[in-house]
Amino acid sequence: MNLALIIIIVVAVVIAIVSGLNASLQWLLWVALIVGVIALIAFLFRLISGRNRA
Repeated sequence: MNLALIIIIVVAVVIAIVSGLNASLQWLLWVALIVGVIALIAFLFRLISGRNRA
């Protein structure tokens, strides 16, 4: 009975860690998308304005 309890605890901890990583990865995906859109807007603004980086 003690071994079954340890296995259940280990499985619960692994599921909690995986779900936490999944939530943080989704948050980082949104941050990456927002940063990408900002970089694209900055690139297009620089391209349209015609400034040369020298």
